[in-house]
Amino acid sequence: MCFFHKNTLLSTGVFQGFTDYHSHILPGVDDGIPNMEDALAVLKYYEELGVASVWCTPHIMEDIPNTTAQLKARFKELQDAYEGPIKLNLAAENMLDELFETRLSGNDFLPLGEAGNYLLVETSYFTPPFNMDDTLKKIKNMGYFPVLAHPERYVYMDNKDYRKYHEMGVLFQLNVTSLSGGYGKVAQKKAEWLLKHNMYSFYGSDLHSLRSFQAKINNKVKIDIPNENQI
Repeated sequence: MCFFHKNTLLSTGVFQGFTDYHSHILPGVDDGIPNMEDALAVLKYYEELGVASVWCTPHIMEDIPNTTAQLKARFKELQDAYEGPIKLNLAAENMLDELFETRLSGNDFLPLGEAGNYLLVETSYFTPPFNMDDTLKKIKNMGYFPVLAHPERYVYMDNKDYRKYHEMGVLFQLNVTSLSGGYGKVAQKKAEWLLKHNMYSFYGSDLHSLRSFQAKINNKVKIDIPNENQI
């Protein structure tokens, strides 16, 4: 049962030693951080929070058709510009759309994780993609573990869907600010349920804007958050 937690998300200490597995900090490549100056400001703030490692996971979708080469080049620019202690890594957040099917056929991905065997994927918030289950199985057959980004935010999913995909071997990534109501009460309740049932394997910020992120982490949470934030 949830209980009222007197701490804000910021004061829970969840960001000490945190690995952010989902962020849009790589500048100027999607709807996230727009420029290098702002990206460095985010990383400076992350240092103050105690964040240890960041995965830049820019969108790849039909509307934002980033290529692997373009993202690697931009990431190199970020690495060259940043002089702090946070470990920077590059992956991508892949929309399950027709462009994804093309990339799947060519195994053209920026995977997540040190071993490069996790693939961060997302869908529309309102409707599942055609043949979603088959696509997830194809990902697994290629040797990747599919990681579904922020499942608590998908309005078409309920507890039955979460159990189904969890049993299929699909891993889930929590947007930590969902726990403080950053995406509304429905997403918050779903996140609490998924967390209590030990269904999350990755934690992330999904940060697009520093100001918005700071506002969300200063909201109170209603559930204890495990200290362990890495798989």
